[in-house]
Amino acid sequence: MRILLVEDDESLASGLRLALGRARYTVEHVRDGVAAAAALADNAFDLAILDLGLPRLDGLDVLARLRAGGGVVPVLVLSARDAVRDRIQALDLGADDYLTKPFDVDELLARLRVLERRRSGLPVNQLRRGALQLDLAAMSVRWQSREVEVQHREFMLLRRLLEHPNKVFSRQELEESMYGWGDGLASNAIDVYVHHLRRKISPDVIQTVRGLGYRIGTGDA
Repeated sequence: MRILLVEDDESLASGLRLALGRARYTVEHVRDGVAAAAALADNAFDLAILDLGLPRLDGLDVLARLRAGGGVVPVLVLSARDAVRDRIQALDLGADDYLTKPFDVDELLARLRVLERRRSGLPVNQLRRGALQLDLAAMSVRWQSREVEVQHREFMLLRRLLEHPNKVFSRQELEESMYGWGDGLASNAIDVYVHHLRRKISPDVIQTVRGLGYRIGTGDA
């Protein structure tokens, strides 16, 4: 799950990147409205966290440009502007949620999970495929009712595949969803994670589609 964080307060952004990383999100951070508009136009993000009082271009203008251009990425506005009229304006411009500063990080994460559920059409914080289950709140993996210990990026890979169970993902698509702009990436990283998950869970948990990439398995026990 790849998030664009738009926040000009470096201290707050640093704390948010840490918290979001622990919650197993891939986070890209920009500091002004012009950079935010460009990132949303040129890159594929699953969610965006948008401050309003930004240098160079106000967050409301960023939001308006995004929706006017047909952008559908869910946007959570995170702002110190707490007047009702500000919330109404942002929601009318296309924001999916609005959280005022100061805020509780756990509430922010819960609201992101709501947006994630809404985007994926899920009623609860779980992704299921047969005997395989991911709990997005607890960040846990279960197979045949037993808990499986997975690493950070292994969880991210499973989540991405389970979000779109009928889609075949290329290695590039998986890399873009799991790694940030500045992250180092080994050429065979995705293959290594697939190998580890097959060993930990089941040889059939992830299917290889020759010449195209990977998709989630049926999840049969």
